Amino acid sequence: MKRFTHTAALFLGLTIGGSALAQSPPSTATHQTPAGSASISQFKLANGLTVIVKPDRRAPTAVHMLWLRVGAMDEVDGTSGVAHVLEHMMFKGTPTVKAGEFSRQVAAMGGRENAFTSRDYTGYYQQIPADRLADVMRLEADRFAHSQWADEEFGKELEVVKEERRLRTEDKPHALLYENLNATAFMASPYRRPVVGWMSDLDAMTPADARAFWQRWYIPANAAVVVAGDVEPERVRALAEKYYGSIPARIVPPRKPREEPQQKGLRRIDFKAPAEQAYVSLAFKVPRLTGLEASPDNDDAMALTVLAAVLDGYSGARLDRALTQGPDRLADSAGAGNGLMGRGPQLFTLDGVPAPGKTTEQVEAALREQVARIARDGVSEAELNRVKTQWVASEVYKLDSVMNQARELGSNWALGLPLDAGEQLIARLRKVTATQVQAVAAKYFGDDQLTVALLRPQPLNADRKPRTPPAGARH
Repeated sequence: MKRFTHTAALFLGLTIGGSALAQSPPSTATHQTPAGSASISQFKLANGLTVIVKPDRRAPTAVHMLWLRVGAMDEVDGTSGVAHVLEHMMFKGTPTVKAGEFSRQVAAMGGRENAFTSRDYTGYYQQIPADRLADVMRLEADRFAHSQWADEEFGKELEVVKEERRLRTEDKPHALLYENLNATAFMASPYRRPVVGWMSDLDAMTPADARAFWQRWYIPANAAVVVAGDVEPERVRALAEKYYGSIPARIVPPRKPREEPQQKGLRRIDFKAPAEQAYVSLAFKVPRLTGLEASPDNDDAMALTVLAAVLDGYSGARLDRALTQGPDRLADSAGAGNGLMGRGPQLFTLDGVPAPGKTTEQVEAALREQVARIARDGVSEAELNRVKTQWVASEVYKLDSVMNQARELGSNWALGLPLDAGEQLIARLRKVTATQVQAVAAKYFGDDQLTVALLRPQPLNADRKPRTPPAGARH
């Protein structure tokens, strides 16, 4: 459970509101990356589409990604899950490409492809030989602008999504617990709804719901194409103009703020589900990083991320030593994580699985005591330097992958961050002090900011057979 939650976070940053002007003039920006790497180029087509290019010529491959600044948080009550359902339907054809043909063509090129939906954004990607870039750009631009499907096809794919929900949420007690925790912790924020959607909303969903979501949000000014790999920026620009440039410009619809009100007291849920072991999760409301400039909330968000790493950033970190080791250990596992960035409010989580003979209440108290101890006594410079070194190393090693380079650029764009956000975050991280870590440990972990979820295990059904992933599942 060693985890740093950072730029890719599943991901992060500025609340995106407002709209882009139709037919804005093309623009270009270039960011110089560190020595040994090619520069990153960013430009905008006349219809508002952003294009980001990062050459990396170590192998003759390229990654092409289409990012939409729209996700589950842009849904409305009654249609939860529609962003994810639409992602599935984008593989169901256009007037010139039959259902399933997109994937078959990419496979025939020797490539791989898939898509993903989060609270904050939706993405589609292909990794192909670099000389096939034009082919995938043509295919992606076509379905972005001309996606269509029969109502019968929608009905079949909706059943696939429902089975995904059963497999990945309803059959997994921890996933169900976190679904209920989010619904309890958040009141006004759309983060209270699950990305996959409530089953009742999926049952009631119509093809018109998905088509309306596509029509509203899948527009050039709300999208970015990211290309990384063995490519030339000017060639990518020409291809983007050719395949995406003719898509009509439209204004991005305004977004309502939907700000979460201040929590006024502890919230607690006892959740019952068939499970082998109990589980406890504590979620504290914390500030999110809203930009890379210095501010009290931004500084605290960075310090909270370091605090999470001090608690659970490496083997033998504080929670591991205090709760899971020794003959009288309290927990089989224990962890901590900080949300850091996102278009909506963020949580700092502590969690644990009680050891045999121990209770969730004991684990809950022990998790909170470890934070309280840092609030009282602080952290050592050795701990601080260790977690900083590990984070910097993970960020550097992550970029060995062309896919990860493209993902980072796309998520940065989706959250309104600059091209070099990763480098700037590392620079900010290096400046976090032990005093700041101690201060946030004392500031954000009271009852008024806390939602506690306890999993109370129920007997397992011995006759139940494990589910298999549904045909057509894309994740």
